[in-house]
Amino acid sequence: MPRLRLLIVVAAMPLALWLALPVLSDGAPLSTKIESKKRAIAEKKGRERVLTSTISAYTERIDLLEGDISVLQARQTRIEADLANKRAELARVQDELRRERIRLVRLRARLAEARAALSDRLVELYKADEPDVVTVILESDGFADLLERAEFMQRVSQQDARIIDHVRAAKEEAVATERRLDALEDRQRKVTAEVAQRAADVAAIKDRLVGRQQEFQGVRDQKQQVLVSTRADRRELEGHLAALEKEQAAVQAKLAGYAPAGPVRQGSGSMIWPINGTFSSPFGMRWGRLHAGIDISAPEGTPIRAADSGRVVLAAWTGGYGNYTCVSHSGTLSTCYAHQSRYGTSAGASVSKGQVIGFVGNTGHSFGAHLHFEVRINGSPVDPMGYL
Repeated sequence: MPRLRLLIVVAAMPLALWLALPVLSDGAPLSTKIESKKRAIAEKKGRERVLTSTISAYTERIDLLEGDISVLQARQTRIEADLANKRAELARVQDELRRERIRLVRLRARLAEARAALSDRLVELYKADEPDVVTVILESDGFADLLERAEFMQRVSQQDARIIDHVRAAKEEAVATERRLDALEDRQRKVTAEVAQRAADVAAIKDRLVGRQQEFQGVRDQKQQVLVSTRADRRELEGHLAALEKEQAAVQAKLAGYAPAGPVRQGSGSMIWPINGTFSSPFGMRWGRLHAGIDISAPEGTPIRAADSGRVVLAAWTGGYGNYTCVSHSGTLSTCYAHQSRYGTSAGASVSKGQVIGFVGNTGHSFGAHLHFEVRINGSPVDPMGYL
């Protein structure tokens, strides 16, 4: 019968060892914390995928705008070449205007001279008292009307006719020049307005496209910054996960090497207080997370006694718990003792209820000498007050 009990206990030891795996200072088992980190990493990766997709979409829109801007820039180049031609044409028109104005001044001077010569000749004819010529002069409505009268032309001499032809030609040329000037000035105004309008149109379209491009780039850059931050958070979580997995692997390696040297002492089911001290903190939620045991204040070095008989499955430094000892009392029930100054037992040892297994300390995440005492069922912390 003792041999059968030993076989049963030995078979149950792997489960007890797993149940006694170390926990973090917030009371969560390492395996639970690892799963939490993995879920957080998965969420970060999902966020990264969404951000990457969003950034890609904005990049595509920016690329399309850059294509539109390239087309517009090519159009702008053509328009600028056309504008250069228009400006060259405008320069030619302006140069021609300048020459025509100079010519008009000269023509008006010649016309004035010709009119003066003709006027002098008419005075001579009038003084010569040629009745027919004088009559035509007096009946005309003016100098221009006089030049159009055929009967006047018939009565003047050939020399006088040449003077008159010269005056008429000078006048006609001056009028034609004035018309060309008007046309050139009108062309100048139109070309100038066209140049200004086309340049303004191109600038407006380009400004609008560049504005949209900058807007999209701003959004993309913002998303890129969020992505960088998310990736940094994910890498930090992966680092924490790696550290937790390393710690878990180290503890598992230690526990894997443990084999019971003899019969496992069974607990009585009625636990004793592990130390003589002052109850200072209960089991339950504290500052937004679970306080997985009770705290009992006592001077440093106060002996810690096993709450019940069992097998020591862990006696090692364990993160925020500092020097940490766990005793398995059955396949499901275990007790753990944290923040010890030093150990009074070792992994694999069989202990009796009330046996000293360690000493009160202030190791790990602790603020003053005390014992953090836990009771766990299937690895999950429960309120020790129901067992003491």
